[in-house]
Amino acid sequence: MRKFIGRGLFVFIILIVLISQFPLGTVNAGQRGIRLRFGAVTNDVLNEGLYVRIPFVEQIVVMEVRVQKEEVKADAASKDLQTVQSDVALNYHIEPSKVGLVYQELGRSYNERLIAPALQEAVKASTAKFTAEELVSKRAIVSEDIKIILREKLEKRGIIVDDFAIVNFDFSKAFNEAIESKVTAEQN
Repeated sequence: MRKFIGRGLFVFIILIVLISQFPLGTVNAGQRGIRLRFGAVTNDVLNEGLYVRIPFVEQIVVMEVRVQKEEVKADAASKDLQTVQSDVALNYHIEPSKVGLVYQELGRSYNERLIAPALQEAVKASTAKFTAEELVSKRAIVSEDIKIILREKLEKRGIIVDDFAIVNFDFSKAFNEAIESKVTAEQN
């Protein structure tokens, strides 16, 4: 009887291990799977649907390829040295064919490693080309300039820029008061 219980327990443990390492899985819509073999990225990017992997040898890492949004606050200085605080939003997605490269070079934290710093840098570079008044009056041009800078930086790394928007410009309190004084004087 003890032999039977011992064998049953052994078989049960083996079944639990095999089930926990089940070799079938799915990649959902809007995602791609990256096959890792002994931790190394293979060139095999898995499309949506069912996949088979070798237990204990392969692992599948799933990454989003749908459009994602990144919002940041960026501080910069205008051409006339006014402090400008901007709220900007970037819509982007990972190029499905380059998802393995993105994972290999940047990992899953590509937002913090690449996108957020690129946004900060692009906003600062573009804002410095315009005066504070031009930032408001030529907002579409400023936005397009930032978008071009972002495309140059991100698309070579496998991240496609879908859209960019300047949500808000904020200037220093002293600058806002000077503008109000100027408008009031013109009206009088």
